[in-house]
Formats: sequence, structure tokens, C-alpha cells
Amino acid sequence: MIRVISTLAVMGAMTAVAARFEAETGTSIETDFAPTVALLQRLRADEVADVAILTAQGIDDMIVAGIIRPGTRTDVALSVVGIAVKAGAPRPDISSVDAFRTTLLAARSVCYSKIGASGIFFAGLIDRLGIAAAINARAVIAASGFTAERVASGECDLAVQQISELMVVPGIEVVGPLPAEIQTTATFSGGILTRSTRPEQATSLLKFLASPGIAPILRRTGLEPA
Repeated sequence: MIRVISTLAVMGAMTAVAARFEAETGTSIETDFAPTVALLQRLRADEVADVAILTAQGIDDMIVAGIIRPGTRTDVALSVVGIAVKAGAPRPDISSVDAFRTTLLAARSVCYSKIGASGIFFAGLIDRLGIAAAINARAVIAASGFTAERVASGECDLAVQQISELMVVPGIEVVGPLPAEIQTTATFSGGILTRSTRPEQATSLLKFLASPGIAPILRRTGLEPA
């Protein structure tokens, strides 16, 4: 069995990929999903696993720290940040930076992540747009998990997160990505832990994740091949 700890952004894809990998190789995968920042903390606290899937920067940082084996970083997927509303709700205009700003200010409440890559980016974005105080006065900042769950429950009007993370939550609709001028593209990468006891199997999994045959799964779950 290969133990994988993975960022939430690739959860939808990894579920399908793991099933295919197990069927084709006979090697089972145990996967634990959490926000990137939380995973970095766990890795620094000597988390036991074979493969980590994090942001590319996270993998690089863990290589420098001696936690991920040098030369094993494998770029897997690209992801962008988007907006979601409750299923059946009016779809707000986010087609331009001005429209996006107006939509955020008009929302009863916006939910974004406290420690995920998208949430950290969004916190900086609303600050640059000059609306941080107004948004945060009525925002719900999720400590973990999927922000769209707060939209599905009616707690918030808008959810901000990686589109791939929004898509795994039932009862919501993805409005679309942020305007190109203010968008960020995250690269998610895998790496093999230095303390892995199954480096050959871990290498096979990373090659499988980066293979062309996985591209349709990535696209179906809101990602693009890296």
C-alpha cells in the first residue's frame, strides 16, 4: 500500500486516479486530504507517508528541508480560483475586475479558506482591490475543508476556492474563474518522502499521475494537466 497525503485541490481527481492505478497495478493507495498549509505543518512534524501532493512551492520547500527526496518533484496539475453560488441562485457577474469587485461588495457573505492556497491568495487580492475591510466584516473564513459547503447550506452567498475544490461539493454551481487580470494559476506537484519505505511504488504512482492518459480525469474535475 502507498500512503499519499494530498492537498484538497486534487481530491476529485485523485479519487478516480487511485481507483484506476489500483486496478492497473494491483497496488492499493491510502489517501489523506487536507489544505496545503496543514500538510506542510504535518510533514515538518514527521508525518509518515510515501507521497505528498502539494503546491509546487510546497514540494520545493520540503526538498530544501530534507523531507522530500531531491529530483522527485513531479508537476501534476494546474488549477485556477473560481466563485460558486448555491444551486439555483442567480449567477453574479464576475466577467471583469470591476464587476467582480461589485459582486463581492454586494454579497451578504463571502466564504474563503484560512490556510488553503486559494484563501491566502484571495486575502491578498481583496486587500489590493481596497475592499478587504468591507468583505472581512461579514466574511466566513473557513479553518479547513471546502468553502462551497457554507454556500450549499445557505450560510454564505459566495464561495471562493480552487475550481476543482468547488466542484466536489453538491448543491452548488460554479459561476466561473476570476477575471484573467487578477487570476492566479497554481501548480500542484507530487514528491516522494525521504522516509518512504516504498520508493519504487511511489515513483510509479507519480509517473502515472503525470501520464497523458490522466488528462481527461484532470479536466473533468476542474484541473488542467501540468
